[in-house]
Amino acid sequence: MTRRIGISTGGGDCPALNAAIRAVVLRAHALGIEVVGIEDGLSGLLAGTGAGTRTLAPADVEDLVGEGGTILGTTNRGNPLAFSGPDGAVVDRGDEVVAAARGLGLEGIVLAGGDGTQAIGLALMARGLPVVGLPKTIDNDLAHTHTTFGFATAVAVATEALDRLRTTAESHARIMVLEVMGRSAGWIALEAGIAGGAHAILIPEIPYDPVVVAEAVGRRGGRRSFSLVVVAEGAHPPGEAPPRHVWPGGRGRAALGGAGMRCAALLAEHLPDREIRVTVLGHVQRGGTPTAFDRLLATRLGAEAAQAAHEGDWGTLMSWDPPVVRRIPLDPSIRTPRRVDPDSQLVRHAESLGICLGRPPAPTPASMPE
Repeated sequence: MTRRIGISTGGGDCPALNAAIRAVVLRAHALGIEVVGIEDGLSGLLAGTGAGTRTLAPADVEDLVGEGGTILGTTNRGNPLAFSGPDGAVVDRGDEVVAAARGLGLEGIVLAGGDGTQAIGLALMARGLPVVGLPKTIDNDLAHTHTTFGFATAVAVATEALDRLRTTAESHARIMVLEVMGRSAGWIALEAGIAGGAHAILIPEIPYDPVVVAEAVGRRGGRRSFSLVVVAEGAHPPGEAPPRHVWPGGRGRAALGGAGMRCAALLAEHLPDREIRVTVLGHVQRGGTPTAFDRLLATRLGAEAAQAAHEGDWGTLMSWDPPVVRRIPLDPSIRTPRRVDPDSQLVRHAESLGICLGRPPAPTPASMPE
């Protein structure tokens, strides 16, 4: 009897998902295991969604290592435990997912996703569906792994945007505000900001004082009086919530959006004579070709996930612990986001270079904690 496992990509899309799918299929095939791709998250296991399943052979995935997106499709609105039906009613279809997986003869499912997807996996395991987790999110905010695939590409895209904004900012002596993704964790803003030579970096973990930021960018004079300010979408001043916006075609749902414009408006109050422009990078960070690092990381995580499935090591999350991939227990703490430590060495390094983090800088010690 042919052994068979499923693979699903859930939540937001990100670079290197296809590289992970490829690795799972190639490694599983070498181990004599057939892989069934589940379309649009787990919706492919739910009747009436329009999604479905398909067998993935090595020939179907061999050229995917550098292709962005996911050939299986994904959704961040397809939670089978709280599924929205056509009439708007929310129903629990988790048992249907488990039954459909068993009907296909799946030993279990490899779930690629962030904290929400992995939490769904935990709940389905409690109902009898074995799961192996692959850590995926551009925000890099998943607990228990040093890095998630997709993050490095997002940082590279944001850094390139800063390089391009620098030349036009310098030409006009403007303040350029770049809004990047990062709802509750500021990893993209922080790392891209440092790599791109930003003068201020505003992240959710450190509520920013507009006066401090205005003073930092306003004191830059002379020919190089331009400034680059990176703002995570979840950044906000003390006492304020991150701005939200109802996007056209968003079914009336409010999502984060407007942090860059809010920052620019606050800066303008204190710097009325300065020109300020805002660029929202948005979904550009999610698309396109993955970097070499993301391809490598997704490939290694995917290969280890297939190996874990082969060995029956279900209920584990593939974790990047440089320089090795480890398997760690998939437990409820996965819902706690991995956020930037405001007192970390990375933050202190940024401040030691004169980058404003929206707070008065602390004296730089002779040595910095790791």
